[in-house]
Amino acid sequence: MLVHGARALLRWWRTSSPWVAKLLERRLVNVAVVALANKTARIAWAVMTRGETYRRPEPVPTGA
Repeated sequence: MLVHGARALLRWWRTSSPWVAKLLERRLVNVAVVALANKTARIAWAVMTRGETYRRPEPVPTGA
């Protein structure tokens, strides 16, 4: 399920997420999909084991 969800998200995040854009420059699409699913699983595990709510990471400023 995580892989299918990651594949759907990858279609939308290609241009809006710098992490995904850089990953797609280095890896094949299917490898990037599994990497995104793995990242999602690690975030879900951390949230569940700590009993916290998800905190969205702060965007990293780009540019000079």
